[in-house]
Parts: sequence; C-alpha cells; structure tokens
Amino acid sequence: MLLRAWHLEALAVLDGEQVLGVVTPREPNRIQATPILDSSARLDEARAALQSFPALVVTHARRFAAVLLPADLAPPAAPELAERVWSALSAADRELLTALSIQVSSGQVSGGRLALVGGAVRDALLGLAPIDLDIVLVGGDVESLARQSGLPFLFHPAYQNATLTLPDGRAADLVSARIECYGQAGASPLPHSGTLSQDVLRRDFSLNALALVIGEAAGGQTKPELHDPAGGLADLLNRELRPLYPDSLTDDASRLIRGARLSARLKLSASPQLLAQVSSALAVAAQTPRLDAELRLMLSEPRPSQVIKRLESWGAAALLPAGAPAVLAALDALPQRPGDAVYAAGFLSSMADQHVADQHVVGQHTWQDRLALGPRPAALLRRALDHEYVSPDSAEATLRGVLRPDAYIPLTGKDVLGLGVPAGPQVGKALAHLSGLRRAGRVSSREAEEAELLHYLATLPK
Repeated sequence: MLLRAWHLEALAVLDGEQVLGVVTPREPNRIQATPILDSSARLDEARAALQSFPALVVTHARRFAAVLLPADLAPPAAPELAERVWSALSAADRELLTALSIQVSSGQVSGGRLALVGGAVRDALLGLAPIDLDIVLVGGDVESLARQSGLPFLFHPAYQNATLTLPDGRAADLVSARIECYGQAGASPLPHSGTLSQDVLRRDFSLNALALVIGEAAGGQTKPELHDPAGGLADLLNRELRPLYPDSLTDDASRLIRGARLSARLKLSASPQLLAQVSSALAVAAQTPRLDAELRLMLSEPRPSQVIKRLESWGAAALLPAGAPAVLAALDALPQRPGDAVYAAGFLSSMADQHVADQHVVGQHTWQDRLALGPRPAALLRRALDHEYVSPDSAEATLRGVLRPDAYIPLTGKDVLGLGVPAGPQVGKALAHLSGLRRAGRVSSREAEEAELLHYLATLPK
C-alpha cells in the first residue's frame, strides 16, 4: 500500500541501522537482497551492481542514506539533445542556471544536482521558446540557494519551494526534489524528499518528466545532460500525451484540463492510457479544487475552444457549462484574438439560459468565484448584454457581436443633436427615453430609434 501510494519502485527495510534489503511493488511481502555501496563508490560500480537487482542501497558514514533505482543511474540521452535544449534558452536564463549550479557545486549552498525540468525542456525539444523555468535542487537548501541568487523570491516552507522573480518579470520555480503521496483523490499531496528521478516521475505526463541536469565540465564550462526516466522523448517524437501512472488523473483530476491544454497547444494526441482514466477523473473532479485554476488557465490559451474540443472528444465535456463550447468557438473565429477578460466574460455568459435572469446571475457568480476571475469579466458581460451604447472597438462591442449578433449601434448624443434635440438637459432626457424603449423591446434598429425620437420631439412643449 505504501509503495503504491508514493509510487515507489523500492523501499529499504532496516533493522536499526542495519539494512535488511528492499521490498518492491511486484513482491511487497518479501524482503529481497540488495547491493549496498558507500556513497564514495564510483558511478560505474553502482551501475554494475544494479544490473541484477531492482535497487541499490547507498550508505554514508555506515548509515543508510538512500535507495537508488536504475532510473537514478541511467546514462543521459544523446548529448546533441541536451545541447539543443541549452541553446534554446535565453542568454539570461543560461546565466541564471549556471550561477545557481556553481553555488551548489562549489559548496556555497548544500545540495547535490541542479536540473531544469518540465515544460521548458519539452518546449525546447519541440523547437519552441522555453518560457517557464522549473528548477529542481536535489538534497539541498532551496531557501539558501534562492537567497544566493540575488533575486526577489517568495519561500514556501510546506513544500520547500521558492518562487523567484526574474528581471524580465517572469516567475521561476526553484523546488526541492521530492516524492508525493495523495492521501485522497483531489487533495493536496504530502511531500517527502526524493531523488531527481523520483521528482520528475511524480509529475503528470511523460513529456513533462524530462530533466536537463546542469553540470560543470573542465575549464568551468557548463555541461548539460538530458535525462529521460519515463520515455518522454519517444512520446514527444510520436506527439502523444501519456500519463505517468494508471491513477495519475484520479490523484489530481486537474491534470485532465492541463492535458487538454497541452494537447491543443502542442497538437498532441491522447494516449490509450489517458483515455482509460477519464471516467475515474470525472468521478473525483468535484473534490479537486485545482481543477478550477486549470479552467481559468484554459481561457488564456491561444485558442480556448480547441481545448474544449479535446475535452469533448475525450468524453470530459461534463466539466464545462453546456453553452461554453459555442461561445468560445465564436470568439476563436474572430479575425483577432480578444483579450482574456472577453473569453472569461464569454465563459460566464454560458452559465444558464439568457432569459432566466436570476438563474443566470447565480451561475455567473458561482463560476466567477470558483475560477477567481475577479469582477471585470462579469461587469464586461453586463455591458455587452445591455442595450446602451458602447464604443465599436471596445471589448464590450466584441462580446456583444458574438452574444447578440443582431445588436445595432444605438443613437448617441451627437445623433440626437443632429435630429433636432436642443443642446442641454433635453439631450439627456432624449437618450433616457430611447434607453427605456430599448429595454422594453420597442425598438430594434437605428431607424426605429430615429422614428421614435422624432415622435418624442413632437410631443415636447414648443
């Protein structure tokens, strides 16, 4: 049970300080013999010792230190791939990673290896510009390393992580290598320190489980190594999105939305393993608060309706309001992508029948709070749905054109002056009269407004 919960391939069994062996998921009730090496052993010795065993125990000063698996000692992938990732990084990002690595390797900050993991490595291998830096420190003091970076940072003690603020305003995550256990589906995971391979293997999909280890070669030059413990390179080549475990999406159903976002943006197909987990993920979605954050991020994707199409094709449309696909598809079809607030307002517009006002407002507020959208999208939606004049190039006009394609531009103060309304208070009264007619549904075009305005002027005292 413990092995499965923590996704462990082996667990050391100790009697005091004596190592008795290891247990594995395949034979959880049998202690198996395992080679034991001191931490000073050479890498080739450790790899040779692992050839016939599922795990290797490392001791330091005759005390148990760690369990290493084949993934921990696997040779790196092709050097040209590591160089491709390294070269794709901006000069500023390479400088940061090199400086952090020197801090660790020189002993100024405790720790073993430093690695860039996840999306930046994936995107670089796909020929895209790496933007989001996720940096893993193995066995070291993250807070000290963050402080040594000289950058502003926020430290998160629960997970021993720090968020660095880069000079260009981006945020970079500096995390302590760990393993995780989900006490129940959808809950926040419990962390425990781990190796680099364990850290990348706790993630969501194989193509996010790639690590670029930042090492130092002779002469002080940076020598990156690319590690692929989960077969992510093959999945990248096949453009396939594969969860790392049979219960990955059940542990955290928000991965279903994240997977759809990646699939749409990077044009990835869903693996059979992913599709097999959809129904179980839907069953625990309501108890996964992080799912709402992923839905909010969906609205910032280049084409949100493509994310929805993925979810629909995977059988996960139940995660969305029924009207959302049509509204977001109409926004995606515009010649120029609207701002995120317009997409958020469009999403809110699909909560309920437009004609059931009370239910519609309740639906809006529920999703507005769930997705932490703030007040702007709801206010934008109200202005788009009302009958008052908005500037033709405004966000409200863009949304109004999608939600009310038959809407017309109502008369303005300039228009009523041109039709004979005298300047002064009468202009405001005339506009208020026309506004009331629009709300009552008695006018449906500028021509009708002009006719009503002329009739209104005829009733005014001479």
